[in-house]
Amino acid sequence: MKTVLTYLAWGLAALTTQAQAQQAQPPAKGWELGAVLDLATNSRPLALGQRQQGLALGHSDLLARGPLGAHFSAQAGVAAHSHGSSYEAELEDAWLQTRSLPAGWQARAGRFASQIGALNEQHPHADDFVERPLLYRGLLGGHWFDDGLRLNWTAPTAYYLSLGAELFRGRQLVQQALTSPAVGAATLRLKLGDDWGTSHSWQWGLSYLNNRREPMAEEGHEHEEAHEEGHDSHAGHSHGALLSGRHVWMSDLAWKWAPDGNNRQQQLRLLAEFAQVSGINRHAGPGDKHRALALSAVWRFSPQWELGLRGDWLQARQPHGDHFHAAEIAEQSLMLAWKPSHAQALRLQVSTQNGVLDVEGASKRSVLLQYVLSFGAHGAHAF
Repeated sequence: MKTVLTYLAWGLAALTTQAQAQQAQPPAKGWELGAVLDLATNSRPLALGQRQQGLALGHSDLLARGPLGAHFSAQAGVAAHSHGSSYEAELEDAWLQTRSLPAGWQARAGRFASQIGALNEQHPHADDFVERPLLYRGLLGGHWFDDGLRLNWTAPTAYYLSLGAELFRGRQLVQQALTSPAVGAATLRLKLGDDWGTSHSWQWGLSYLNNRREPMAEEGHEHEEAHEEGHDSHAGHSHGALLSGRHVWMSDLAWKWAPDGNNRQQQLRLLAEFAQVSGINRHAGPGDKHRALALSAVWRFSPQWELGLRGDWLQARQPHGDHFHAAEIAEQSLMLAWKPSHAQALRLQVSTQNGVLDVEGASKRSVLLQYVLSFGAHGAHAF
């Protein structure tokens, strides 16, 4: 943790020095600092859940972002969370992005969260629910960030049309793998969206992930690569996916309604996401696939109050050597949130689970109470 904080301090100092040196071309905004505190208490942990029992620190972070002259912007951030009786921190954001490429193009390089799906790119403390859907917790480790490159293009159309591609090392997705290619994961992403009148808006996305890092599933295999890369399943902020595969397809559809577009008074948000994973490992057949579905509705019935309902389903084929065990789990969550200001949220959630999954800490019911407090700059929210 000390090493991470040292590198962050050095990086922020270097970025600030460079930004000051380019004042000959002053940008519209200067550097911003931000912090988010995420505290939650949990009656019992859920299967695949990322909230431990009792009072604990959730996805809290420190963030710095701003321009580097007229053509680039940068962001750096450290995320911290509880791990048992101790605290862990990791450099989660450290990227450089273009600001002036022509024809709607934008490039990014460094460490950042992948833009696949509807929620992965935003930090978990910005979600509508205390725990993310099973789809993300099982297939992406909750919040998948990695080291890589991104290229996006936004079309000059009246409606929203965006295409994106990413190349990653993939070591945050599958931390202990049989092979270690230079490019361990690649993604493609399409987003379409538009407004219907003044009260309705929608967005549809389709994402594909090609994961070249096959996890170590064979019994007795030496974890040589894990030692070479310095990974430890009990150290750092692990985001590795429990259920991974070579090919991942994801589709999401979001719809929002607010009277005359005034979402501060009332708003209804609906989100549906589906994912399918194939090529689990070298022993998998055509029928060995993971599938997940998440449906949610959140209603802001007054400026400070929101009520949400979500249903999750996950069907998995868990590898055990050269064969697989079928597993299925369903989760239902009811959420009530009080937001006295844009910077604060107090959220109560009750979740129930049914089914069988071979993971530790499974519980049939969990009651979670979360408090989020933010200061200054923070990352972008999902649509």
